[in-house]
Amino acid sequence: MTSKELLYLEDALGHEEFFKNKCYETASALQDENLRHCAEQMAQSHEQIFSSLYSLLHC
Repeated sequence: MTSKELLYLEDALGHEEFFKNKCYETASALQDENLRHCAEQMAQSHEQIFSSLYSLLHC
């Protein structure tokens, strides 16, 4: 993997972690159960994307 590709992965990991945290933060502030569930699902999606990207570093 080139250094440019590694920098891209580092950036992408940071973005996914940020999005995940913001979704969980938003979910905890929501009163509506449906919206809270939706935000939690989005957080889980970002967590899965993070894991997929992270696994590329350990191949």
